[in-house]
Amino acid sequence: MSPPASTLDEPPPGHAATRRALFATIALIRAFETAVAELYRDGDIPGFVHTSLGQEAVAAGVCAALRPDDYIATTHRGHGHVLAKGVDVDGMMAELFARADGLCRGKGGSMHVADPRLGVLGANAIVGASLPLATGAALSSKMLGQGRVAVAFFGEGAVNQGAFHEALNLAAIWDLPLLLVCENNFYAEFSDSRRMSRVPRVADRCPAYGVEATVVDGNDAEAVHDAAREAAERCREGRGPVLVEAETYRWHGHYEGDAQPYKPAEEVEAWRERDPLVVLGARLTGSGEATGEELDGIREQARERVAAAVARARAADPPPLEEAFAHVLHD
Repeated sequence: MSPPASTLDEPPPGHAATRRALFATIALIRAFETAVAELYRDGDIPGFVHTSLGQEAVAAGVCAALRPDDYIATTHRGHGHVLAKGVDVDGMMAELFARADGLCRGKGGSMHVADPRLGVLGANAIVGASLPLATGAALSSKMLGQGRVAVAFFGEGAVNQGAFHEALNLAAIWDLPLLLVCENNFYAEFSDSRRMSRVPRVADRCPAYGVEATVVDGNDAEAVHDAAREAAERCREGRGPVLVEAETYRWHGHYEGDAQPYKPAEEVEAWRERDPLVVLGARLTGSGEATGEELDGIREQARERVAAAVARARAADPPPLEEAFAHVLHD
């Protein structure tokens, strides 16, 4: 599938500060994921790593529309989501290095990072597991009258899991404040998801459950932000769950090291031209809200911030052996 046509000439109405903040968040995620890909390639980061390069606008746009106390539950490809929600960059990098001062004391790693203080319920290696986690959080918010929205990030490959259908049904009949964010990058692991269902558009499945749904350009952070803001307001008003399907594209393979022989080269190139940083950067410079030099400076600051986090992680200590079972089991 080709990416949507560019619409950079006339920027949509919005606040310049919001656009700059979205650009800065995307730049931070891009710098972080680029560094992680290189560190994993060189053997500095243990375990298994999945990056979100190319998909950063979804994380930035959604999380900018949330309150600090709102919940998110994410996936094996969750670095960008938790960074956009505000987790500490140093703690996140230290976690990937399996260091004691990581967000989960070096025991969660790339696919299981969490920070409950920020409403980050956790990344998860189980496909579709974010959906029941966020549904439970949304139920608790409603029962306690907290007004908190719970967000489930998931890929389109997860919609054939039973958890997707169960979550939609429960959230709909109980009018839960659940925001379902499908990052549709058109590939479920190594398979073209457009060939895996007679209903390839995820949003088209929602009417069967009475759930509102919208489809947005997932490489346009501002469009994602607007859709997520409206959806979160609806959830907070007690009007039930909303699904936002963001069409985007991962540049790297399912995991770092995947050569992606299943992707047509022309498709990859077309989507790279719709780089979220280029889309939003062109809007900012075209409207006179920022200069190219200012945007270059934001990107450089992000790279420096990530480089500092890498240096701290390298110098940090691993978890002590006597803590091997601490924080893992609970009596």
